[in-house]
Amino acid sequence: MKASVKSAILTILIIAVLIALTSSFFTLQEGRQAIIVQFGRPVGDTITDAGLHFKLPFVQEVRVFEKRLLVWDGDPNQIPTKGREFIWVDSTARWRIADARKFLESVATEAGAQSRLDDILDSAVRDEVSKSELVELVRSKSWKVPEDEALELVPKELEEAIKKEVARGRQEITRTILNNAREKTPQYGIELVDVRIKRLDYVESVRQKVYERMISERKRIAAQFRSEGEGRSAEILGEMEKELRSIRSGAYRQVQEIRGKGDAEATRIYGRAYNKDPEFYAFLRTLESYKEGVNGSSMLVLTTDSDFYRYLKDAKPKK
Repeated sequence: MKASVKSAILTILIIAVLIALTSSFFTLQEGRQAIIVQFGRPVGDTITDAGLHFKLPFVQEVRVFEKRLLVWDGDPNQIPTKGREFIWVDSTARWRIADARKFLESVATEAGAQSRLDDILDSAVRDEVSKSELVELVRSKSWKVPEDEALELVPKELEEAIKKEVARGRQEITRTILNNAREKTPQYGIELVDVRIKRLDYVESVRQKVYERMISERKRIAAQFRSEGEGRSAEILGEMEKELRSIRSGAYRQVQEIRGKGDAEATRIYGRAYNKDPEFYAFLRTLESYKEGVNGSSMLVLTTDSDFYRYLKDAKPKK
């Protein structure tokens, strides 16, 4: 009986020792950092080296945090610019836990940190946007005014805005937002690494006006193109008509020259034929006139002494 009791006690002690040993060590993964908490309060320095570490069993526990960069994405906010244009601003940031002990004592969790960053960054973004012109938020400081050729299609009322010099630019505005927000984050053990404006957009009422203005501008440009095209078309048609008249005139002159030469050649041939036998020539021409001058829809009235039918009258039938 005594042997079995001793065996049971020994087994219990061994199990207790194993449990104590198991709860005395913990493994920290790469990219993580840890704080040991005893009775709800952090003790010791922040553990940043990956590997196996020791803690007191049962009375101490480990809180593990990210050591890598974390992402903050704010909700889009409707903010008026310095020129009173209402726009939607969507921003994002990158941050890390720089002091895990202070982070644990102030915000406790990443969700708590995100909530604090919402207040800090939204306020910083709103302050900078509300005191900046829209053109400063859209363009960079390295913006260069387009060449004269590119400005030809820009409406006159927008030409001044296009040529406006950028004093700060989007990069400097985001840098100012980052610096202002950085002043408030160290107390929470947070290091703010970068802030960016992801998207800028007009609110719905302003966007509709912008669309209407864009449509109006495109219609004006299209009308200008059509007008220039119609002018060019008229110019081309005029040149084509001029060339056609020139071609027709040259062709008509050439036809008349050829016809004149043909008539002259015919006259010369007729003259040669007449000189060879005037009587036969006169007879032949008279027969041709009979053929050409008489048709079924005309009436020819002649006197009895007319020479038109002389050859018919002089013709004698064979006996």
